[in-house]
Amino acid sequence: MNDNRSAAGGKDFSKGKVWSNIMAQAVPLILAQLVQLLYNVVDRIYIGHLPGADSLALTGIGLVFPLTTLVAAFTNLFGMGGAPLFSIERGAGNDERAEKILGNTFTMLFASSFVIFALCYIFRKPVLYLFGASDASYVYADEYLRIYLFGTTFTMLSTGLNGFINAQGFPKTGMMTTLIGALLNLILDPLFIFVSDMGVAGAALATIISQAVSAVWVMHFLLSRKGKAAYHIKLSCMKPEWKLVGDITTLGMAGFIMQATNCMVQVVCNATLKVFGGDLYVGIMTVINSVREIMSLPVSGLTSGSQPVLGYNYGAGKYDRVKSGIRFTAAIGIAYTALAWIIVLIIPKQLMGIFTEDAQTIAYGAEALKTYFFGFVFMAFMFTGQSTFTALGYSKHAIFFSLLRKAIIVVPLVIILPRIGFGVMGVFLSEPISNVIGGLASFITMYVTVYRKLKSKTEIKN
Repeated sequence: MNDNRSAAGGKDFSKGKVWSNIMAQAVPLILAQLVQLLYNVVDRIYIGHLPGADSLALTGIGLVFPLTTLVAAFTNLFGMGGAPLFSIERGAGNDERAEKILGNTFTMLFASSFVIFALCYIFRKPVLYLFGASDASYVYADEYLRIYLFGTTFTMLSTGLNGFINAQGFPKTGMMTTLIGALLNLILDPLFIFVSDMGVAGAALATIISQAVSAVWVMHFLLSRKGKAAYHIKLSCMKPEWKLVGDITTLGMAGFIMQATNCMVQVVCNATLKVFGGDLYVGIMTVINSVREIMSLPVSGLTSGSQPVLGYNYGAGKYDRVKSGIRFTAAIGIAYTALAWIIVLIIPKQLMGIFTEDAQTIAYGAEALKTYFFGFVFMAFMFTGQSTFTALGYSKHAIFFSLLRKAIIVVPLVIILPRIGFGVMGVFLSEPISNVIGGLASFITMYVTVYRKLKSKTEIKN
């Protein structure tokens, strides 16, 4: 059934300049992701400046990273799987199926959030020690995590369903999802941490309250029949259709594996750093991860913003426009990552100083940061390849390259390099090696298996 809601309600990405459509999606998305970062980054900044905690509080938060990343992995499994499928079906005019995808994605996000909360809460102590906690750092890690986990459902719904707002052509509304929550977090953090003297627990409480408000905003937009949304969450579409759930999870598997392998990498890195560098270097890695998140954000937002445009035009058979979108995304991504690399090389100590006042952390961390970011430009190749695979439904390719960079390259290097003479710096050297190999492999494969096929399809069509 086709009721032409694509034309009536959501944005038609087959019209207008491709680059303009991508930027119209990407700019609000980048701003939204920037604001999203404030949830965690602001927490780390305040915690890094807690009086009397030295670097231990920051180290404790670093130990929580793998579990928060695991939550993000399951969010991606359904959210990043559902939204591209939704865009493809919308572009093809299959409105009923598009709405079914939205409803099934909601159900899976909601149900899985409770399972994740229960397991992580029950087993948090042995897991944190497995992740590299010491008796000193565990106190801070547990204090944060046992409160943070109560916001799991809010986090997964607000993040996982926001892609369906963007996919309908309302990136500014999607940006407001995170803007509202982040501003609230920015206000509540100092009130709870310092004024109420709650410390690390205050940071976690501020975060979950903010995420709850963001979730309410998303749900209101997707449920209200009086708003701009052309597609809504309906009770009739919420019952799991297992073949459809399989399609969603298959496409979302790339995003899941990307975050799940990030989780694994964080665990292996923290455990290795604990052996070769102690709590100090676990704290340094926490800061470096924060800098990486900030620096990666524009290229991540750009490639994510391109996905609805690429998917829509692919579903509509506009292959020339798909190719144009891929070229634009790659060019802008390469230019930005080259600039980001230069910035890190010039002001590493200043970047470290945003998150901590500890002189030792800044001094040792600056060299580690420059090593970690070497060859950062190759991340643009990775992001472009992965986003193209995901947008066009090439799930197997997206899954493979997610595994390649982290699980197949980074993890073995993190284990091996420190033990063959590189010491603690071997951990930080693993990232640029994986960026070069994984980035080039992903982009070249995308060009050969996807881009050239699009060229052939265009010629046949003409």
